[in-house]
Amino acid sequence: MAQGRLLGNRYRLDSVVGRGGMGTVWRAHDTMLDREVAVKEVELPPGLTESEHAVLYERTLREARASARLNHPGVVTVHDVVEEAGRPWIVMELVTAPSLQDLLERGPVGHRRIAEIGLQMLGALRHAHEKGILHRDVKPSNVLITATGRVVLTDFGIAQMEGDSTLTQTGLVMGSPAYIPPERAAGERAVPASDLWGLGATIYAAVEGRSPYERPDAMASLQAALTEPVPPARNAGPLARVLEGLLAREPRVRMTAAQAQPLLTQVATMPEPRPPGPRPVRRRTRCPARWTTRRGRTPPRPSWTRGSSTRTTPRPPRPTTTGAASRAPSWRPSGRPRRRSRRRPRSGRRRRRRSRARR
Repeated sequence: MAQGRLLGNRYRLDSVVGRGGMGTVWRAHDTMLDREVAVKEVELPPGLTESEHAVLYERTLREARASARLNHPGVVTVHDVVEEAGRPWIVMELVTAPSLQDLLERGPVGHRRIAEIGLQMLGALRHAHEKGILHRDVKPSNVLITATGRVVLTDFGIAQMEGDSTLTQTGLVMGSPAYIPPERAAGERAVPASDLWGLGATIYAAVEGRSPYERPDAMASLQAALTEPVPPARNAGPLARVLEGLLAREPRVRMTAAQAQPLLTQVATMPEPRPPGPRPVRRRTRCPARWTTRRGRTPPRPSWTRGSSTRTTPRPPRPTTTGAASRAPSWRPSGRPRRRSRRRPRSGRRRRRRSRARR
């Protein structure tokens, strides 16, 4: 489709916003209401028979009209459906925001933020399921995140009305093989639990950096979904219980939306871990003269310190002058001379003198 073409005498195509497995998304201008919109050019899979092409064409129109009934902040609003050039064109709300896949390519996302995104995705899926609509292609590239934190689930291009068995009748497996649930890989009918498996696979990719069944090619991914268990998520952290329940192989034992919501809420409201602060600077202090043990007893002094004084400052040297100056008495502040103390005898001599005096 050439740029600048007027579609349905109303929508003028401007530029390509993105491309996917089911078509091309254009930025367009609504000439009637004078507003910017997104127009998705649905491209049907190649190699279909004429009957399969007709079935998918009619179902795409019906499901696009059904998606227009969704009114939820987590779902891209569908405005119109136009038939032109042998294919359907879906006119939608234009959301200019990066996808979750774009954010994951920039770097890892914290568990709390992943839980917040998962909660909004879960709300959008529950609203669609209440209206009887299944998304069938939940993956990071179909999740838009605006600057205000709004999470929008987009690309309902292969959505299916609940109870529609057309997919099984045609034998087609539509969706992204790396994010397809096991029952869909086996050709079974999609159920609401299939979308919840896609939610779990999206959370798995957010914490591990890849989908559970990401392989070099589509056939290898489908084979892994059919035969291999989900590899353990080593970086799941507080999201481990949610992933274990949403990625259960059997849909009947898979975690429901009502069970997943409180677990995601618990992780989304948990406080962010505080970054480690600078290590305190430890200053060296002088040890006290005497250390005491835990029991309050003073430990013995080392042998190499015995006999030495514990005084930390040396005594001032005695005067070496001779003569009268050396024999001069020292004076107190009151002016009276200080009495010179005699050298006290040793303890043994005192005891002997006392014993003689008693005799």
